[in-house]
Amino acid sequence: MSRIGKKPVSLPKGVTASVSGQTVKVKGPKGELSVNLVNDVDVKSDAEGITVSPRDGAEKGRQMWGLSRTLVNNLVVGVTTGFQQKLEINGVGYRAAVQGKNLNLQLGFSHDVVYPIPAGITITAEKPTAITVAGMDKQLVGQVAAEIRGYRPPEPYKGKGVRYEGEYVRRKEGKKK
Repeated sequence: MSRIGKKPVSLPKGVTASVSGQTVKVKGPKGELSVNLVNDVDVKSDAEGITVSPRDGAEKGRQMWGLSRTLVNNLVVGVTTGFQQKLEINGVGYRAAVQGKNLNLQLGFSHDVVYPIPAGITITAEKPTAITVAGMDKQLVGQVAAEIRGYRPPEPYKGKGVRYEGEYVRRKEGKKK
């Protein structure tokens, strides 16, 4: 039995949800999101909120039960508060700036990296070495943050690069004489 899957997803005030087949649509103050769930789980909307349960005899339904409930919960959290991921930039001359609909990154290459900001995502550079990626869709926020980090991941000798806030980079010892 899935401990996560058993709990119903409660809907706060101002949030409405509609279930049609395997599609769950959630509307809230920040906007509207939807997700298509696998056919091996049942989705019901009632007074408590949205309940997800596995279909009888479907092993895949039991496997996807907790994930399906979490996906629905991420929709509810996304339309109420949203998600954000913070990135830190370490290195001499490494910096970031938002220019219009692009993020301009100077990461020690011979050229600047220009990252077009996707729709539904807001990127702010509070300091030249700190970036915040925010949006309603948790998957999209994480993907954008991973792509930005992927341009220059932190290296183990000096720790230079783009890292998540609070990420620990294991440092290596340098060359010896």
